[in-house]
Amino acid sequence: MSDVLTHDLVILGAGLAGLRAAVEASRITKGDIDIAVITKGQMMRAHSVAAEGGTAAMLRPEDGDSFDLHAWDTVKGSDFLADQDVVFRFVKSMPNEILQLDHWGIPWTRRADGRIAQRPFGGHSYPRAVLAADKTGFFELQTLYDTLLKYNNATHYNEYYITSIVAENNEFRGLTGINMTTGEFVFIRGKALIIASGGAGTLFGFTTYSQTVTGDGLAMAFRAGLPLEDMEFLQFHPTGLVPSGILITEACRGEGGYLRNSKGERFMEKYAPERKELSPRDLISRSEITEIEEGRGFKGPRNLDYVHLDLTHLGADRINERLPLIREVCMEFNDLDPIEEPIPVRPVAHYSMGGIETDINGATRIKGIWAAGEAACVSLHGANRLGSNSTAECLVWGAITGAETANYCKSIDKAPEVPEEKVNAESSRLFDDLLKREGKEDLYKIRTELRSCMDSYVGVYRTGDDLSKALDIVKKLKKRYLDIQVADKNHTYNTNLIHALELGNLLDLAEVMVSGALARTESRGAHARRDYPKRDDDNWLKHTLAFAAPDGVKLEYKKVNITTWKPVERKY
Repeated sequence: MSDVLTHDLVILGAGLAGLRAAVEASRITKGDIDIAVITKGQMMRAHSVAAEGGTAAMLRPEDGDSFDLHAWDTVKGSDFLADQDVVFRFVKSMPNEILQLDHWGIPWTRRADGRIAQRPFGGHSYPRAVLAADKTGFFELQTLYDTLLKYNNATHYNEYYITSIVAENNEFRGLTGINMTTGEFVFIRGKALIIASGGAGTLFGFTTYSQTVTGDGLAMAFRAGLPLEDMEFLQFHPTGLVPSGILITEACRGEGGYLRNSKGERFMEKYAPERKELSPRDLISRSEITEIEEGRGFKGPRNLDYVHLDLTHLGADRINERLPLIREVCMEFNDLDPIEEPIPVRPVAHYSMGGIETDINGATRIKGIWAAGEAACVSLHGANRLGSNSTAECLVWGAITGAETANYCKSIDKAPEVPEEKVNAESSRLFDDLLKREGKEDLYKIRTELRSCMDSYVGVYRTGDDLSKALDIVKKLKKRYLDIQVADKNHTYNTNLIHALELGNLLDLAEVMVSGALARTESRGAHARRDYPKRDDDNWLKHTLAFAAPDGVKLEYKKVNITTWKPVERKY
């Protein structure tokens, strides 16, 4: 039997959603709750630090913004797949989150009159993205981390890799995992779990994601019996730096940057004459690919042809004040100064609109399990997320799930009994099976082939033939995965074993994503089918639910919650 660690509330993930939940649970109980915050990396190394441009909130009703306007922008941006009751709860919660962070000490960028500054973002009809220069996610995470330290009730588990979610009788029991520093197998028991482990973007080779973001929480929830919702909707950000894929924030366009083709033309004037560079991300990404395919792009390495993001007209003062990180990144990674020359960019895998199905409070179908942030699909973003709504979602549902789970934990006397049989079976799977495998397959080659497959066949534009090819490749890779070799047999810091577990998670998620995309015979938001170029509300105004089945993935569907606006043609 493993070492057993017992807490009230277990939070899987230490990014914005996870830390916001930990702070809220601590705040409403005045520190009288025992919390575990688990990360497979180090605190303050969560991928949330990579969020750059801003966090959306309605702060200026006197200046023309409103809750209805923020909600409408979000619903329209989602291509009408967002649940509208969720959207309204979101927009009405956000102003308080901005002010709360302000009270906790975040250094928001200020206007000349001292008020909190906001900038334009794509798809928003009002400049409502609150910013901390172009390091917004970093400062938000640092503020939450510092605030959590004011309480003495949270245990930080750094470098713990979680391998399974254990439930019995449809109730949460705990997590199995590996203390990477010692190699010790552990069972972390708790009354409640919040899954806040992020998205699945490293399914793709060209991606903005940290390589640690491998969809672990999503895959474990799927295998535990929870459905994954709308996973076919993977956002491509229009401005990934070529060739690294590093995010070049939408704030560059919010501050007035232009997208230009190889002829020097501002081509977005043709595709979205009203919003141009401040159109939603799905529209701009498709426009860029069209420009490149029609011969108006620039030749790039590894087939990464690109267009230009031009900031040169903004001037040194504005770039240094509002976009200092972007200038630093361009100089460090591409040896170019955006004050003087344009930046090479192309669409890049960036964000999972789908995730673990939850209700409006973040609760899942298993009692005692909630999900928040990018790992969850409360269905705020639908088929396409607007920029600056993601960090905002993490804050809102971090707070909601923190409060919900704190109250739930207070209603239960003690953590459940340890399900020894399931825990021992997981230990055996890891150390008697996977670690001892001596197969002929190289897991790193499989991972490279998976990412190449997703880049080639499940990109900005899709077809049924390409998706069928991708599904066939993924299924073959899953069979090959059964014959991998884990060369490192040690227990301490065995990154080879961790990479094998991550690859298993990615393969499961690839099958879910491709299966959902192949079945959805329409174009909606980030899911653009060349063989079905129109949105089909009669047949596809519904959410996809993917369940684990003995032969792979079983798809079901549920209705979209439409409370205020019926779908109309989406124009920018």
